[in-house]
Amino acid sequence: MRRRRSFTADEGDTGEVNLTPMLDVVFIMLIFFIVTTSFIKESGVEIQRPESSAASPRPDAQLMVAITPEGAVWVEGRPVDAHRVGEEVAALVSGDGGVVIQADREATTGLLIEVMDRIRQAGVEDVAVAAIRGAP
Repeated sequence: MRRRRSFTADEGDTGEVNLTPMLDVVFIMLIFFIVTTSFIKESGVEIQRPESSAASPRPDAQLMVAITPEGAVWVEGRPVDAHRVGEEVAALVSGDGGVVIQADREATTGLLIEVMDRIRQAGVEDVAVAAIRGAP
């Protein structure tokens, strides 16, 4: 007669959980969230933007320039002399790239106009000023 042996922990198959499908799902979700996330470019300094009822989003902006209330100009998180801002921006912007200037509401209008002129003189035509959408 044949005897049936019962398996002990040493002799038999141990139940293993296959983690490969779970890891596949986690990686697919990670890729999905990375692809669908919108990244916001910031200028690197804290700016209080003015309000405007006609403000519209500019997701195509390639470069951010900030003007602080003290009159300092920042490009990509680095302080830049106002007289050299055009050269710096032109070196960082590709052919049809846009520039958004984030001027603090306490910054002087003269400095804003000077920065805009220097950027346009450097060959960048797509220049906009950032504002917060406010009530009309």
